[in-house]
Amino acid sequence: MEKVIEGINHWIGFIPVEFNRMSEKELNHRPMPHKWSKKEILGHLCDSALNNMNRFIKIQYEEQPYIIKSYNQDEWVLVQNYQKRPSGEIVNLFCTLNKQIIHILMNTPNDKLSYLCDIGNNQQKSLEWLIKDYLEHMEHHISNQILIEK
Repeated sequence: MEKVIEGINHWIGFIPVEFNRMSEKELNHRPMPHKWSKKEILGHLCDSALNNMNRFIKIQYEEQPYIIKSYNQDEWVLVQNYQKRPSGEIVNLFCTLNKQIIHILMNTPNDKLSYLCDIGNNQQKSLEWLIKDYLEHMEHHISNQILIEK
């Protein structure tokens, strides 16, 4: 878990600097009408943090395998209207939620990392896998969309 915590901490430090470097026009730009802007992508990562935080907690005490329920990502971004929110608010939310996730991870006993969850399609994964996947998902969006798309 140490590498995951280090990774999340890296992005908590990096995102505020990167967003402050970009213009509001760049943060609001949608590369295509059906694609998210950089602000909306970061908002999506906040939604991911909220949903995964819930999972990381519940897997530790609910009946195994814990059944992962999906959420409609597009609707979450739309309903919360990240596009119209000040980027600083979204950045603060991202940092705060991920600091809480780090707190949860630091307090998760090692034996619970093997607890199982059902991710659908007859697949079961461990809590440890889910936590690592969370960071990979975050890094995918940051590296391939926030830092690259113009």
